[in-house]
Amino acid sequence: MSHTETETTAALIKGLLRDQHADLADLPVRLGARGWDNQLSRLGDDLAVRLPWATRSADALLRKEHAWLPSLAPHLPLPIPVPQRFAEPSERFPRPWIVTPWVRGEPADRAPATRPAESAEALATFLTALHRPAPHDAPLGRGRGGPLPDSAESFAEHLATATELGLLPDPKAVRAVWEDAVAAPTWTGPPVWLHGDLHPANMLTADGTFCGVIDFGYLCADDPALDLAAAWILLPDGAADRFHDTYRPASDPATLRRARGWALRRALARILIGEAGLRGRPGGKSTWGPPAHRALHRLLATAGR
Repeated sequence: MSHTETETTAALIKGLLRDQHADLADLPVRLGARGWDNQLSRLGDDLAVRLPWATRSADALLRKEHAWLPSLAPHLPLPIPVPQRFAEPSERFPRPWIVTPWVRGEPADRAPATRPAESAEALATFLTALHRPAPHDAPLGRGRGGPLPDSAESFAEHLATATELGLLPDPKAVRAVWEDAVAAPTWTGPPVWLHGDLHPANMLTADGTFCGVIDFGYLCADDPALDLAAAWILLPDGAADRFHDTYRPASDPATLRRARGWALRRALARILIGEAGLRGRPGGKSTWGPPAHRALHRLLATAGR
């Protein structure tokens, strides 16, 4: 991570708005959460401001959202934060930033989906709409969505660390699920649009089901198995079968095996991030641990299905 040298404050945001979007400058600003790449603040009742604050790649991710989300949003059944305004780097703030709608709901790492049928259908319907063949100039996955064996080294490192910390109930069972996933045939269909980062902090809930999807910085075109991992990562127990029955076109067995591998990789990484949060370490997020442990339990409980 490479934190920006400019401290994000309400006064800074108001100054930036006066410089480039003066008609919004009088709206109240409430500083919000810091994500992995961006600082999110609420602007008035209906808008949000996202400023990059950490990774250097955040600039390109914001530009990608600005370029592609307006054409994708009309086809999607859940609200997403389509950029409404874009601002170039300036003397006041040396990085680009965007203004989006404020998507209402609570992050699922804090308010998990609890209604199995409704949440499974909402997620499957959203991914069915998103997973359309992408144009030839669609962004690549930057290590996400491609061949699962390419992630073997990082998975092994996460598995070893989690095992040493005593965070896994059955490391051998975890490895068995992974080995089955990497042995699955690779994707041979056309690259489809992917969210690329479907984890609980990027899904919003209300009344026990999903009501919005945020943070499309890792939007890319590749193997749908990457997003289909969300069936184990996001849904409550007993909901995965309903998800797979609803998602279209129905996934073949090889795609489901790869999806389990992506889900396992994501669960392990977030277990470690959650543990880092509990220990007060930089980059740690304590709320990420519990949903990741639940996802791992679901993966192991349904191994071989």
